Formats: sequence, C-alpha cells, structure tokens
Amino acid sequence: MKIDDIRGMTPDQLGDTLLSLKKEQFNLRFQAATGQVEKTHRSSEVRKDIARIKTVLRAKQSAA
Repeated sequence: MKIDDIRGMTPDQLGDTLLSLKKEQFNLRFQAATGQVEKTHRSSEVRKDIARIKTVLRAKQSAA
C-alpha cells in the first residue's frame, strides 16, 4: 500500500483498513505457527502497512 493512497483516505476508511490488516496479521501468525504460510514476506508487509496507517491517523488527529 502506497503512502499517497493512505494519505488520501478519510479517518473512517483508515480505521476500516487498519482493522482488516490486523485481522490479516492475526491469520498470518496462525499460518506461520502451523507451517502453512505460502508468502512469508506478507507478514512484514502487513506490519509496515499497519505502521503507516497508524502514523497517518495520528498526524490527522493532531492536525485537527
């Protein structure tokens, strides 16, 4: 997910996206524990996307 796409989202959209990414991260953790992960790099991508969204949300909240 690109940072420009994230900055263009509303806080509600960011919250929804954050929730779906956290669910995906949870599922990836379970897959890793059971050895079923096909795309091992996806967990780090999800983690970085969560951090990007949290950063943009915090910046929008402090600007308001």
